[in-house]
Amino acid sequence: MPATRLHLVRHGEVFNPERVLYGRLPGYRLSQAGRAMAGQSADYVAGLDRPVGALICSPLQRTKESAQPFTARFGLAPVVDDRVIEPTNAFEGKRMRLAVLNPLNWRYLMRPSVPSWGEPFTSIAARMRAAMDDLWDETDDADAVIVSHQAPIWITHLSVAGEKLAHNPSTRRCALSSVTSFERHDGVWTEVGYAEPASTGSAVDVGAV
Repeated sequence: MPATRLHLVRHGEVFNPERVLYGRLPGYRLSQAGRAMAGQSADYVAGLDRPVGALICSPLQRTKESAQPFTARFGLAPVVDDRVIEPTNAFEGKRMRLAVLNPLNWRYLMRPSVPSWGEPFTSIAARMRAAMDDLWDETDDADAVIVSHQAPIWITHLSVAGEKLAHNPSTRRCALSSVTSFERHDGVWTEVGYAEPASTGSAVDVGAV
């Protein structure tokens, strides 16, 4: 039997006092509030009262730390999968409001539908779907959890819904430590739920690609 449901979980709040776009830069860990958020997402999944048989995360520090409460809850060691990582971005390490005013950076904004500032949306969707397909087939009659990032999760949502992948990042419905759930039947993915179990009212969320 394959998996029964797959949850894409976004990491918690990141300690980012300089408020830069951190992307794939190393060393960006969860804040104290972010650790609490990650625990709340794990509590939510546990509260569904469904067995969880697999846990993977991206190789970045913030997703590894956000997977820890799932390990504590379900006794699963997270497996790192590079396919669910944050996309590349030309603005890593910069404050976006200042970076877009610099004429030297305007070339990165020429084709937002691709996007021209980083990894193509089609590439992100393909690698996420491949990771999801493999995990679904490898998980035996239980739910599976992938701890990932805002852009990959939202682009997966758009891809599964059959919507255009090009979008304004400010319109994403993918809060910190949110849980977006999917099922696959006859090879077709369907989104079956979205939840924001974490307390994010005072959270700082400016570093997502």
